[in-house]
Amino acid sequence: MKLLIRLLAIVVIFLLFQVYQEWTSVPSSPLSGSDTVHDPEPTDEIESDQEGNSQPEKELEGIFQYMDKPVANLLKDYGEPSRVDPSPYGYQWWIYDQDPNTYFQVGVEANKIVTVYALGPKVNVEPYKIGQPLEDIYRSTMLTTELVIDHEMGSYQFELTEEDLNIRPLVEMGDLYVQLYIDKVAGNLSSVRLMNKDVLIRQRPYELLYRGELLEVKEPTEEEWVEIAEAAEKQVLSITNAMRHKFNLNSLEWDDETSEVAFKHSEDMALNNFFDHESPNSGDLGDRLAEGNIFFNAAGENIAAHYLDAPAAMEGWLNSEGHRKTMLEPDFTHLGVGVYEKYYTQNFLEKDWE
Repeated sequence: MKLLIRLLAIVVIFLLFQVYQEWTSVPSSPLSGSDTVHDPEPTDEIESDQEGNSQPEKELEGIFQYMDKPVANLLKDYGEPSRVDPSPYGYQWWIYDQDPNTYFQVGVEANKIVTVYALGPKVNVEPYKIGQPLEDIYRSTMLTTELVIDHEMGSYQFELTEEDLNIRPLVEMGDLYVQLYIDKVAGNLSSVRLMNKDVLIRQRPYELLYRGELLEVKEPTEEEWVEIAEAAEKQVLSITNAMRHKFNLNSLEWDDETSEVAFKHSEDMALNNFFDHESPNSGDLGDRLAEGNIFFNAAGENIAAHYLDAPAAMEGWLNSEGHRKTMLEPDFTHLGVGVYEKYYTQNFLEKDWE
């Protein structure tokens, strides 16, 4: 009888160990950004006579109507943002995350709105609509792989890959350019990013050929990178919850201790030149959480690198099967986020206690 009890105890311990390993093992492959700053190539062969990737010019509506106008216009209609975040691109992000249904953020430079990122399904992004089926977009918008911008500093030709066309095509709207983030799993429009010429050329989210001078942004100082990374962490939490809201899932609570664990992993990857869930210095997610004395029922991790910013990283995770599954896991209750320059780590936890 005693032998049987011992054998049953060993089996139970083994099964518990397997469950722990399953939830703290790598949930998905590392994700390196396609939506990243590309190295441009000078050329003498740019033709600006093009068709496609454009919308007929008309007066902008909804949130887009504030583009290239004083931010006072937005303040009059929407009030103060919940916070103002720095970015590495010369503008500040004004974050409107009070309601996941109306989530948007605008980039403000010299008191003027120069870019908009909109995710909430109730944000007016005419002529598009968040959640709009892909077939509707394809019927109304011609998409091509090349888009030429004439600027006072030169000519700039963006070249989109087939993957770009499938998940983040670029469309010309007069003097503005809208990036359509496609949710390829749901088959609809996840979010949009509107930019003026200067922002698009400075960020270079696609392959770029240019003639003339290249628009550059001053590299942030070490102190500025710390502030930018802390702001990106908050944006990752806000956007994660806005995305979960679309799928009728609970919002996640911020967890300070887990965020510290996530930050150390992002910093470790950046400083030691590797990109993986398992660190040669601190082990896997289970090891890192144990080292941080963090208790949980279940845990998962997403990592990403070299994306333009938090919105781009979030859209990348959404379109990657393993990362999406982790981000949209119904049982998770808490989130820790750590960003070091352009390395991102999300650590998800399920807790049934506080």
